[in-house]
Amino acid sequence: MQIAKEIADRDDSQGANSGIQVIARAASILRTLESHPDGLSLGQIAKSVGLARSTVQRIVAALASEDFVIASGPGDVRIGPGLVRIAASVSSNTAELVRPHLRALGEAVGETVDLAVLSGGSTLFIDQVPGRHRLVALSAVGERFPLHCTANGKALLACFSAVDAEELIEKSLAEHPQFPIKDRARLRKELESIRKTHIATDLEEHGSGISALGTALLDVFGRPIAISIPVPSQRFAEQRSELSRQLLAFRERIKAIVVR
Repeated sequence: MQIAKEIADRDDSQGANSGIQVIARAASILRTLESHPDGLSLGQIAKSVGLARSTVQRIVAALASEDFVIASGPGDVRIGPGLVRIAASVSSNTAELVRPHLRALGEAVGETVDLAVLSGGSTLFIDQVPGRHRLVALSAVGERFPLHCTANGKALLACFSAVDAEELIEKSLAEHPQFPIKDRARLRKELESIRKTHIATDLEEHGSGISALGTALLDVFGRPIAISIPVPSQRFAEQRSELSRQLLAFRERIKAIVVR
């Protein structure tokens, strides 16, 4: 009886270890797809995660059955709506907590105010309060911007160490190749400054005619969130100091809410 019990316990242990291994492999596949929003082939995924194509195929089939991945083209897959819904439900908790303060900031400055999170090598917009002026800067909720040439993106980068920020910059360049870095040394110095001042700038780096200020902080789960104020450049210079003051005051207010 004792031998039978030991065999059963060993089989249970092996089964548990096998299950953990499958979960780890599935997570690795999903992280790879997160960095490639347009999708990858099974062969590309297998090469990236270091698994056999047949193993990747089985795991992807299981993920697809839960809508965690979907087809993005002949033989390609990408992150699916099932995973997006889960991510949205997590992000919405922070958005709901911050939104009243986001509206108050919008009222105070009269400009568009955006809330964004890190998604792969991009900044993902999850909430927005439109400005009151006739001419305002607007970006759709759900839109993805580069990290390395936007105010909210640079603010997010500054939440990380120099080494981790470099890795994120490479992801940003891979996801947004139409926005090359003109001066990497200057960007590094800018991130060092942002870590001290908590204010990031975009002086028409991402789009002509639009400048922006941004700030970011880590929530209670260690996830970076960013708040930015995009402004038509024609009135940005005269408002910059006041916008910076309001943004930093906002940052201090929400620290008590999202950082515990």
